[in-house]
Amino acid sequence: MKSSLIILSFFATGLLLGIFRLLPETLFNEEISFYVLCCLMFTVGFSIGQQGNFVRQFRRLNPRIIFLPLFTIAGTWLGALTVGFFIDGFSLFDSLAASSGFGYYSLSSILITRYKGVELGTIALLSNIVREIFTLLFAPLMVKYFGKLSPISSGGATTMDTTFPVIVQSAGKDFALVSIYHGFIMDFSVPFLVTFWCSL
Repeated sequence: MKSSLIILSFFATGLLLGIFRLLPETLFNEEISFYVLCCLMFTVGFSIGQQGNFVRQFRRLNPRIIFLPLFTIAGTWLGALTVGFFIDGFSLFDSLAASSGFGYYSLSSILITRYKGVELGTIALLSNIVREIFTLLFAPLMVKYFGKLSPISSGGATTMDTTFPVIVQSAGKDFALVSIYHGFIMDFSVPFLVTFWCSL
């Protein structure tokens, strides 16, 4: 829990610095963020590779793990449909589109804004950010009460980047490859599923 709060505090600090323009904007752009993410993935990959037996550990997991992204998608849509019944002004298809970002807020909100307008795009942005923050904050508790796969499913498309360190720390390095696999499949599905629901 402590590490999650530290990560969230860095996010909050960056958010405040950005809002009040306390740092030059040229210091931070998408290209720099990409390189920072690459460095993070390199260090995590190096750490896992040093173990030497991570492939064997992955094989020892239940083969049904391959279906985890499908369960994540189904669970997310079920939640979106449930909430959609209580929201006026948006169709169930709109709720499904907004939820199909699976935490990938940058891409999904752009697509939804293009197809459905700024209002739904903003809702999608906020809901996906909340999903990511929720995972960062409560990953240790989810592992404790719901099992080691729960923060991976909760993290959605973010499990191979922003929420990855917290998931590995909470669930263990045995689940690092599961997290990367899950995040890759979820990332890949976002543009197709968001576009599909927006077209209905």
